[in-house]
Order: sequence, then structure tokens, then C-alpha cells
Amino acid sequence: MSHPLKVIIAGAGIGGLTAAVVLRHIGCEVEVYEQAPTLRTAGSGLSVMSNAVAALSSIGVNLNLEHFGAPVKCVEIRNIKDQLIRELPIPEVSSSNGFDSVCISRKALQEALLKQLDKNIIHVGAKVTQITESDEGVSVHFADGRETQGDLLIGADGFYSFVRDYVRGNQPIREADYICWLAITRYQHPQITPGYVAHYWGEGKRIGLIDIGGGEIYWWGTANMPTEQATHWQGSHRDILSYYEGWPDIVSDIISQTPSEDIISVAAQDRPFSSLWGKGRVTLLGDAAHPMLTTLGQGAGMAIEDAAVLGHMLKQQADPVAALRRYEEIRIPRAEMFVDISYTQSELEQQATPSSCQEREDALRFEPAENLRENFEQLLKFPVNELGVISK
Repeated sequence: MSHPLKVIIAGAGIGGLTAAVVLRHIGCEVEVYEQAPTLRTAGSGLSVMSNAVAALSSIGVNLNLEHFGAPVKCVEIRNIKDQLIRELPIPEVSSSNGFDSVCISRKALQEALLKQLDKNIIHVGAKVTQITESDEGVSVHFADGRETQGDLLIGADGFYSFVRDYVRGNQPIREADYICWLAITRYQHPQITPGYVAHYWGEGKRIGLIDIGGGEIYWWGTANMPTEQATHWQGSHRDILSYYEGWPDIVSDIISQTPSEDIISVAAQDRPFSSLWGKGRVTLLGDAAHPMLTTLGQGAGMAIEDAAVLGHMLKQQADPVAALRRYEEIRIPRAEMFVDISYTQSELEQQATPSSCQEREDALRFEPAENLRENFEQLLKFPVNELGVISK
């Protein structure tokens, strides 16, 4: 190809921006189109685990995330009596990989990515309405009349992806029947040391407290309820607090101190996994390809891994369409594993009967340390060996 490969990216979320950073890094011409009128800066916290940081490093990209968030130093699972069930070996496994896992706000991660990009390549208010492929390339049409052409199209347009529907048709939503509350607030407590993460398990309810640096804490809570109720949640502070009555004081304290307008509520949902990610000059990435429940905290990480592998394949393969198919071949098994584990773990952690909750607690408390570590190594180690010869 006599000219640089031109790649159109639909979606300027974490996956789309990461893909833009990686593809610019390997010499592609990139255009990013975002449906929203502005880039979303509000939102919750994210975890960029060591597997995702390693994926970026494998292709020569370093976002210096430790300057934007908080490297994870301690991860505890506790019960509602504030008893420690188990400390998880996430920091140790991350360290053995050579890369910290980092908890960070969505806004800060977006900032880290945008620092790597020319803002002129990002176009907002661009809702994709039509995709047309030919032997020469792919054309994308937008609702406001704009049109662009490129060699490839990457669908990173999230859970309600237009590009996914183009690739595989409409796919059903899988409802998990619980709500998630998400918030970031400035908060101090002796228990929350730098890099601290705690998950509290209750009966059909959970809550997480996560240091994301800069004096900010990301907290999330879940509670079982019908998806219809969760989707249209309009409850107050008092309503949220009622779900955690009798829980440790730190839980009610941080909820009470968070302004109501800073609490986001979403219904937990994903989609059944599909191994059809692309056709022709089009492929999918991130939530557009493999939406998953948030149980593992790996949604952003999987999108970042996708972007890194895509970059490797486009760099290694002379035929860009063949590179897309090879990218899909490599990514599909690992992504399916994460979707399945997230769903299974979510069902386990949302158990609601006293007996099942006690069984869950005992299973984690008495899990052999070697088994626990092996489980996290499977998740937190980026499989570089699957990529073939890598030139950094």
C-alpha cells in the first residue's frame, strides 16, 4: 500500500481512544467519530489491571497511568460484619508481571489517552447511520450528512453499537437483575490507605471502596432488583442507604457524604457472547465486541488488550483485512473467557440467601493460596506469546 493505512474508528470511549493511540503509534492515519456532542468526562472509576498495561507496553505505548491514578497495593474482601474474608494477591501477581494494576477515574484515563493524540482527529456529534464496503475501502455515513472513507472501520461504539448490528445483526441483551450505583467523591478514612481496595459482600448486595488517587475514592454498590426497576431507578440517598443498613459505618458514611448528583445508577446487563466480530474491512473492539458485567473490573482492560493486539496484527500483516481476521482469531477465546467468568462470578457475588452467602464466604476463605494465585495469573497476565514475533 503506497499510502498510510487509514482507519476509521466509531466511538471515542476508552476502547476507541486506545485504538487511536495504538494505531497512530504504528503509523496509521486515524479518524475517530463519536456519537455524543462532547466527549464524556463524567462517570465512575475504572481499573486498568496489569494485563492491560502490559498489552500497551508490548507495542511500545506507555500512558504513565501511575501519575493519573493509584497503583493497587491492597485488595480485601470483607463481610458486612467488617470481618476480613481474604486478601487477594492482585498486587503480588501484578508486580510479578512487571506492571502495576492501577485504579483511576474515567476522566483521568481519558486525559492520559488524549495527551497522546491530536485532538483534530476526533469528531463529535457523529452518529453512524450507514456503512458501505467496496474492494477499495469502506465508507461511513453519519446522521448529519457527513461522510468519510477509509481502508478499515473499527467499531468501538459501545454496548449499543451500530457497527456490531452491521456485522452480526441485532443481539439480545442479557439482564442480570441488579442495580449498580457508581460514584466518585473526595473522602478520607484511616482504613483507606494509598492503593486500597475493599469489596464488602452481603446478601444480594455488595459495595466496593477504591482509592483512585488525589484524595478521591471511587465507590460502587449493587443490590438485587428487577431490571425494569433498576433501569428506572429514581431513589434518594436515603433509599440507597436503606439497602446497607447495619453494614460497617464506613459504608453509610461515604454514601452520605457523596452529593446526590454525583451518584450514577445503571442496570447490570451484558450480552451473550458471540464469536462473530467482523466481516470484510470491519471489526469490533471493546464493549461493541464483548460487553461484560463489571465483576472482574476488566471492561476497560479488555478493550485496551483488543487495541494492542489489533495494532500488532496490522503491523505484522501485509493484508489489512487478513490482519483483522487474525486479530479476531487471537482475541475471541480470551474475551469469551472474561465474559463467562464475569457472568459466573456476578451470580456468585449476588447470592442472597444466608446459607449460600456463607458457602461463598467459606469457599474464598479456604481456597488454597496457590489456586487463588493461579486464577489471578490467568486474568492478569497478557498472553504476549500468542502474538508471534513482536517488534517494539
